[in-house]
Amino acid sequence: MKSGFRAGHGCTSATLKVLNDIITAIDKRQYCADVFIDLAKAFDSVNPNILIGRLNSLGFSNDCLAWFTNYFSDRVQCVKSEGLLSGHLAVSMGVPQGSILGPTLFSVYINDIALSAGDCLIHLYADDTILYTSVPSLDTVLTNLQTSFNAIQLSFHGLQLLLNASKTKCMLFNRSLPAPDRPSSITTLDGSDLEYVDNYKYLGVWLDCKLSFQTHIKHLQSKIKSRIGFLFHNKASFTHAAKHTLIKLTILPILDFGDVIYKIASNTLLNKLDAVYHSAIRFVTKAPYTSH
Repeated sequence: MKSGFRAGHGCTSATLKVLNDIITAIDKRQYCADVFIDLAKAFDSVNPNILIGRLNSLGFSNDCLAWFTNYFSDRVQCVKSEGLLSGHLAVSMGVPQGSILGPTLFSVYINDIALSAGDCLIHLYADDTILYTSVPSLDTVLTNLQTSFNAIQLSFHGLQLLLNASKTKCMLFNRSLPAPDRPSSITTLDGSDLEYVDNYKYLGVWLDCKLSFQTHIKHLQSKIKSRIGFLFHNKASFTHAAKHTLIKLTILPILDFGDVIYKIASNTLLNKLDAVYHSAIRFVTKAPYTSH
């Protein structure tokens, strides 16, 4: 499934889809494992000739193809620093980042990657890709994951996209089923073992192998406390209206992002967020610490 750069499909909806699949598998007492795939300089590695071929296969007219061919031709880049420009260098690869067309063209470029997933599920969000599967047998889960991962790597190779093996991670989700201390390795095509991790930041939300969201809430706490500490330290400089605006702009967005995802955490963890939220309210209202 693809979420990136589609109307109504954001980071939160993408993470919810993946999370729902994982929780459903766990509720069925199945093992679930995934690979978080990282690509090196993905947008800069797009081959324009391959991309034009993709557009042709989608039925774009000859005039459109000629326009895109011209769009990618004779591109140059330079660096500007303190009013000085470097020399211009030709750019023969990649889609222009920061452009309107760039993200859409990249999505078209990698769209068929999902066809290589085989028995596994795959979710694409721009260049963030997660490959995952679940069955009652741990050995079967890891075997299926390795087979699909091999096929995905071959597809990336055909698109001239380079896997960043050091940042590509595995995770074995486990709540109640027994799991070995060292599960069988998932390897790249060149034989490198991927690292198993207990926590991974996926589309802005920290997922952990127990789906407790303890790591995510700890990061939220830390970020909010540092900001509230700065605000309290400088509270004499702000009017009441300014305080209200500052909290709305600097604190609430942190709590709001992905809240429908991490709300399944335990009340003990969520209460920790209540505490920092109450601190924000005290900053605005000047209420004493003992106030309910």
